[in-house]
Amino acid sequence: MNILILHRVPYARIEYHRGIDHTAHHVTYLGVQAIIDTLPADLNCTRVVRPGLSSAFDEAYAWLIQGPMCFDRIISMSEYELLDAARLREAFGVPGPSVRQVSLVRNKLLMKDAVAASGLRVPRFLSLDAFMQRPDACPWSGKTVIKPHSGASSVDVEVHDSVALAAQAVSQRMDNSALRLEAFEVEEFIDGPVRHFDGLVQHGRIYEMTSSEYVGTCLAYMEHGEPLGSFQMETTPAMREWVGKALAAVEIRDGAFHLEAIMDGDNPVFLEVGHRVGGADVVATFEMATGIHLPSLELRIHLHTYPIEPREPSNASPDCFGWFAFPGHAHPDATFAGLSGATAFRDSSAIVQWHELPIGAALPRHVTYSAHEAPLTGIVKLASPNQAKAWLRNLFDGVALCPATEAVA
Repeated sequence: MNILILHRVPYARIEYHRGIDHTAHHVTYLGVQAIIDTLPADLNCTRVVRPGLSSAFDEAYAWLIQGPMCFDRIISMSEYELLDAARLREAFGVPGPSVRQVSLVRNKLLMKDAVAASGLRVPRFLSLDAFMQRPDACPWSGKTVIKPHSGASSVDVEVHDSVALAAQAVSQRMDNSALRLEAFEVEEFIDGPVRHFDGLVQHGRIYEMTSSEYVGTCLAYMEHGEPLGSFQMETTPAMREWVGKALAAVEIRDGAFHLEAIMDGDNPVFLEVGHRVGGADVVATFEMATGIHLPSLELRIHLHTYPIEPREPSNASPDCFGWFAFPGHAHPDATFAGLSGATAFRDSSAIVQWHELPIGAALPRHVTYSAHEAPLTGIVKLASPNQAKAWLRNLFDGVALCPATEAVA
């Protein structure tokens, strides 16, 4: 089988060799030089460097029409290039999710429409264009979220205390910049803990999943440089059923998923879903809990080499795993000067992994949750969700990046 990978996620995050036999198949990786450089030197594959000046679709298409190249699969494991892969599949008649199907899990307006139509609760929402035509007709009046309908990692997300203040902020941005109304949505803010559900489906049936709850928020991580983490908790039959209904609504029948919901008491409110594996250390903690490497099974499904037997939901580990990340992009200093208050946590018996940048290393200027890029990341294992939640909160309260002028404690 000839396989084309739109290669955007660094190789170590996916470990393609665990899901694709590179001897049995001819695999071509196409990406910008910096990401192609993450491929293992001894990996049996073809490497194609694209300029990175245009979209993955445009540059891949231009390369593909240069010669008689034919691929049986065109795959992207990056949320940002799922649509590029779908467009290429349609252009060259390659099987796989269509542009319509991928749009359903990339466009938050479309996905919430579909989930609401299935009878599940979603936040009330409007396209930003419709909202700005009649802000006074908005069906809610309280806290309001403005965000790109196809964004990720809380980039360009704003939360305002009222509908009126949200409309005022948009008006000011329209006066000061070329704001693209058609690229954004507004959504009522629902207060409550946010959970993420990660797993794999095949033939529309959940093969395995974990349930986790965030400590901190993605928005605070991105905007204010606050740490973020999550811890695993029990997946109840009712929650498994709810997740299954949400996945069916957005037509995720085969592959990995990362679904987020706000808990309004005991009731989940659908927030968004990705047809991909979760970021940060979701893949690692999922494997520790279940024994399953999500990207590998995702790739096997892309190649139609499915897991053999259905998996029962009781196979997860009784231990509670969690992950944490401290950002560097919002720190005033350019280099890492160490951590204050970290000794007790670094030596904790709960630590499974602890990745800390060396003193003097450059702090990333972009948002990242990746080990060896973010100044501090790690994984913990505790006996219960309550213990994991308390441990992470204590970590976030007790540890901070040192200013360059202070000694490391």
